[in-house]
Amino acid sequence: MKGELEMALVYINNSEEFKKEILASDKVVLVDFWAPWCGPCRMIGPVIEEMAEEVGDSAVIAKVNVDDVGDVASEYGVMSIPTLIYFKDGKEVKRIVGVRPKDELVKELNAIK
Repeated sequence: MKGELEMALVYINNSEEFKKEILASDKVVLVDFWAPWCGPCRMIGPVIEEMAEEVGDSAVIAKVNVDDVGDVASEYGVMSIPTLIYFKDGKEVKRIVGVRPKDELVKELNAIK
């Protein structure tokens, strides 16, 4: 079962989708751990959406709602949101906690590619 696709943004709805879409991806992946009640998450949301549009299929940009997929958030030790985790070859390679400007996020993504 594939994550719901909106633009180039993948919404992960359970741990099985996370394994398939994130850990098994052959592309660099940026995962936004967020929740709808989180103010800073709402601030960075449009930035994540813009990045998804811009990177197209050269990378995977995904969102994990910590309220809905708490087991994955727990597994990765997400204590504060938003937490952005970059993955390459199924492994965490970089973590950013809090809101950052889009150019910083894109720079990190490109450095990992």
